[in-house]
Amino acid sequence: MEELNWGDRPVTALPGVGRVKAGHLGKLGIQTIADLLYHFPRGYQNRGAVCLLGEASMTPCSTSTILTVGSKPSSVRLKGNRVMTRFTAFDDSGKCIITFFNQPYVKDIFFLGSSFRFWGKVEKLGRNFTLSCPEYEPFDSVHALPEFKSVYPLTEGLNQKGVCTAVALALQDADKIKDPLPPEVLQSYCLLPLGEAFRKIHFPQNYEELDEARRRFVFEELFFYALGMQKIGKKEALPPEEVLSKADLSPFLSLLPFSLTNAQKKVLEDVSKDMTGPFPMTRLICGDVGSGKTACAAGAIYIALQNQRQAALMVPTEILAHQHFAELAPIFERLGFSTALLIGSLSPTQKKKVRLQLEKGQVRLVIGTQALLTESTVFRNLGLVIADEQHRFGVNQRAGLSGKGKAVHTLVMTATPIPRTLALILYNGLDISYIDEMPPGRKSVGTYLVNESYRTRLIGFIEKQAKEGHQTYVVCPAVETEEPEEEEGENGQFISLSYHPEEEHPKPLSLKAAVQFSEELQKAMPSLRVGFVHGKMKPKEKEEVMAAFARNEIQVLVSTTVIEVGVNVPNATLMVVENAERFGLSQLHQLRGRVGRGNTQSYCVLVSESNRESAAGQRLSALCKTQKGLEIANEDLKMRGPGDFFPSASGTATRQSGEFSFKVASLCTDPTMPEKAAMAAKALLADDPELAKEEHSATLHRMLRLFTLTQNSLN
Repeated sequence: MEELNWGDRPVTALPGVGRVKAGHLGKLGIQTIADLLYHFPRGYQNRGAVCLLGEASMTPCSTSTILTVGSKPSSVRLKGNRVMTRFTAFDDSGKCIITFFNQPYVKDIFFLGSSFRFWGKVEKLGRNFTLSCPEYEPFDSVHALPEFKSVYPLTEGLNQKGVCTAVALALQDADKIKDPLPPEVLQSYCLLPLGEAFRKIHFPQNYEELDEARRRFVFEELFFYALGMQKIGKKEALPPEEVLSKADLSPFLSLLPFSLTNAQKKVLEDVSKDMTGPFPMTRLICGDVGSGKTACAAGAIYIALQNQRQAALMVPTEILAHQHFAELAPIFERLGFSTALLIGSLSPTQKKKVRLQLEKGQVRLVIGTQALLTESTVFRNLGLVIADEQHRFGVNQRAGLSGKGKAVHTLVMTATPIPRTLALILYNGLDISYIDEMPPGRKSVGTYLVNESYRTRLIGFIEKQAKEGHQTYVVCPAVETEEPEEEEGENGQFISLSYHPEEEHPKPLSLKAAVQFSEELQKAMPSLRVGFVHGKMKPKEKEEVMAAFARNEIQVLVSTTVIEVGVNVPNATLMVVENAERFGLSQLHQLRGRVGRGNTQSYCVLVSESNRESAAGQRLSALCKTQKGLEIANEDLKMRGPGDFFPSASGTATRQSGEFSFKVASLCTDPTMPEKAAMAAKALLADDPELAKEEHSATLHRMLRLFTLTQNSLN
């Protein structure tokens, strides 16, 4: 097992990586040598595209130029003990003055008549050109230089050179890591072996090598996602005594103040069949905000309760827990079932009381947050677990709650509109129900696309809504205004590793930021109370602001997208989205679903400077034309690819426990790849269901690592 374990060695096993550097790498989620090798570049500088000086000077970014040294470097000492070294170099279009600061040793590198490939921003100065502190490599016509320079996600304390050096050291022994893809998979799908793929994705010599490596890791990501989901979703037959027998919903339905839609009835039919069948239910309900998912979940709860089981409904926020409790507790109390709330803000005494009642079986339905997951929360006879907004919880969290009972049925819900074809890939192992019909009488939300010239009219419209007693959400893409940073690698010809299609709109010089914009709106509308909420706030602070908005103590709530999942405020009738081009269609659709929940006509205003004919403008126009989530999801998938649906690593350190991260996978370049990977995973499990064979040990090891799972979680 020597080869398998080599990648699990800590990064401090590499020369030059001490405790301090290891600590910085740890912020990026890099603990082991394998973690480092799987820390792919986020893109590449295309240094193979060489320009003449004249052409480079007209480019507002870094470029490659090949120049011949035309004068001997000379150094002069400046104030502050600084040293400036200068020399000239030339190509067919002119002469360039090249300057380095505090690098006197370059005098021994640049000899008269030698040629180098320089990378930097060329400026025009009179009749000459200038380059300040460029990167450089010796050039000759015999030995080809690499076309690409890798650019890595960074964090405080790390720079590109340091990460590149560490990766290069790890690559020296990359072949010692046993390939997690089985040999038969590598052969059947013509994939690079692991060591070669690592070398080509970190330091590709050309496009062909990059494409080869990327194809292998796209397949690997999709394969392990499918493998994990199929393992997690594998169903074992229930013992006969654990099969539920009662599924009469009529007492429950008679207490609802509305009639179910046909789509809701179909979902409840599916749920009833699942819960009275021979296998535990594992079902996902997809439906737009306001489509009635909670009513379907309540029906599932009633089935569990009438079969003498307990049920647990887990939600991501306390305010949502309060909302569900207020809606469901009266119904189930009338049916004779006791209900309790278990959230972090309860006093220790209150929590202890609820947990004791759960353990004794006195509480039949509990609604709560992650407080439900603690070891001290014990159930007498848990039979149903429901996770609302399932993407907010990791696999381990859902499995941890289900593990508090035996023969537990699982229902998860999401308001994210997901195309059916993509859902089959993302939720392999889950049965899927769609609520594709809205309750009758609900008015569609008028959706409009405007630019900055409408600002005064928009302020007036917000004030008009407030005068009529209604409230407004304003969503911004950023939390606080930041100075634009010039990141390494983004100044020149840059190739993204993910190959997701880029937006055809210029990046705005400044994004509307929640904190500053709320202050601007408060000044513009002094008679109204403007509040703000964002993801960097403490959970308790967010809960307090959202609760104040629900009580209409705040008339205008400026927010980041944390309100995608939030309290139901029927009084909110206007949603304004700033820099709307920065959001995906599915995300915008969810935000729009925050309004229009009452009987009053509601509106969604998308503010964007994007040209109507650009890709961004066409996306936003598409949202204005339809209210149907699945149509929007399919359009989003077609226009942007699956980035809004796939879990994403985004180059940062944090990864929710049990959640898989996609770094390079994209349906845009090969829409058949997910299906191929899923077929390969299915064939492997058919041959070796427990991945117990020696040749599959690395496969099992990698899957457990990726999903942050234990063997018990899978079983």
